[in-house]
Amino acid sequence: MIDLHLHSSCSDGILAPAQLVSAAQLSGLSTIALCDHDTVAGVEAATLAGKEQGIEVIPGVELSVCFRGFSDVHLLGYWIDIYAPELTEQLDRFAFRRANRNREIVMAVNQALQQQAKEPLAFNEVEALADGVMGRPHIARALLQRGYATGMEDAFSRYLVPCDVPKTYWPMEEALATIQRVGGVAVLAHPTSITRDQQLLTELISELKELGLDGIEIYNSLATDQETMFLQSLANRLQLMPTGGSDFHGIEEHDQIGKGRGGIRFSDALLPPLRKRAAERSTRAN
Repeated sequence: MIDLHLHSSCSDGILAPAQLVSAAQLSGLSTIALCDHDTVAGVEAATLAGKEQGIEVIPGVELSVCFRGFSDVHLLGYWIDIYAPELTEQLDRFAFRRANRNREIVMAVNQALQQQAKEPLAFNEVEALADGVMGRPHIARALLQRGYATGMEDAFSRYLVPCDVPKTYWPMEEALATIQRVGGVAVLAHPTSITRDQQLLTELISELKELGLDGIEIYNSLATDQETMFLQSLANRLQLMPTGGSDFHGIEEHDQIGKGRGGIRFSDALLPPLRKRAAERSTRAN
């Protein structure tokens, strides 16, 4: 069994990369993909731990993308060259913008806390909870540690949603082209998070196919059984490769490595077409 969508503490997950690999081994997985949000900071450590523990770690990333009026669309890149300057320089620029955004969010949260006569958060207190790219879940965890919220959902609804600051996104065309140029395979993550309107989703994914999309994450933690069947049919019709992943962060109680919605497992039969495409793209990139 495999899991092609995992997050570590280098973005908004709970487990450090090596801990994530250990958890994957305990879950009986043979192959995983580390796909942290807009960072590849944890890939080296995960790969090393994978070699030590007999787990294949596919170098990956999950890019925050905008497309056709939709923001925060998630695009997965597999088998990317994590050392390619074209990728790392762009990720560094986004990390800088994200750091500024996070400071603004913490400032806004602190204003809300002061209005409630509560001690404000220190930025380094929040930063200490992140091994790489800091995000809103780290701010939520700091609020939890202070006892200002009862859970992650409460922290978001009470503080982080009202205090949000607009995020910077990759244009879809640029993100797809970058993944391909650094030898990667581009896959649309949990498609129904964009829209559950199947006609609109068909139009969007058809257009993405023309732009160079390689596959869609059919088996995930969001899609219902009926939506999974729809995505299977759409992938077949558009000749897009199917993938599957849990989107594990370790934050919510239902998070399970190697399992999607309803306990669905992800078969290693998904890997050969993806490997073939990655090998072809790597050859062209070199």
